[in-house]
Amino acid sequence: MDPSSLDLNHSNLMLARTIDEVIAQLDVIIKRAREEGSRLGYFATLYRNVTLKVKEGIANGMFEDGARMERLDVIFANRYLTALESFQRGEKPSHCWQVAFETSSSWSPIILQHLLAGMNAHINFDLGIAAQAVAPAEQLESLRHDFDQINNVLGGMIAKVRADVEEVSPWIKFLDRWDPKGQSRFISFSLDKARSSSWLTATIVNITPADHLPRKLRILDDGVAILGSLIARPKDLLFKLALRAIRLRESNDVRHVIDVLSQV
Repeated sequence: MDPSSLDLNHSNLMLARTIDEVIAQLDVIIKRAREEGSRLGYFATLYRNVTLKVKEGIANGMFEDGARMERLDVIFANRYLTALESFQRGEKPSHCWQVAFETSSSWSPIILQHLLAGMNAHINFDLGIAAQAVAPAEQLESLRHDFDQINNVLGGMIAKVRADVEEVSPWIKFLDRWDPKGQSRFISFSLDKARSSSWLTATIVNITPADHLPRKLRILDDGVAILGSLIARPKDLLFKLALRAIRLRESNDVRHVIDVLSQV
């Protein structure tokens, strides 16, 4: 597949078949976002970095079944790619992705909010569905070890992501000082909890009869969307003031922010 042929504004999206095709399609999204100054590029850049680490982990034998992990990565990524295409065509993706993508069009959320809104939709909703798709029925439990290994990949990236964000958002470090509990409330789903939530989603999808599944997924989607809305628009007044102060000191150069987040 020629990545330059991808047009997310039309209905000709070719689903990725390999992890390299996932990376190629993310490159196209990031390039376009950078050219257009779109904050959609923030999450796409983070996601590309994670995908590169997963690819590296597969090559290094981190997972019990590398081929299956690549299939999971591809199914997982295609949910994001399809949701983004739908949104850019003016259609309605899943509710949680609609919230995340709409957040990208607003000036006020800080960079961390953009990243977390995307992570919320993709981990808390998409990941469990993708996991069950690659390991349905009695196969699901055999995936658990490799599923949990992704925590190690993400855990190793946390310090770098925080450092990158601080480079373009110098006051983000004061969030803890403003309200010691504020950041933990804001990031109410740690990566470990998000992974646990997504495994629960996989289990629910696995045991739900096919005729009941659409309704169950709508309920799950709405719940994740509510959390996404709280990430984008927190209710606590003092916390909102802290976020506004941080935002006023952040870089407004979207291209620069994407370049900083792209550092590997």
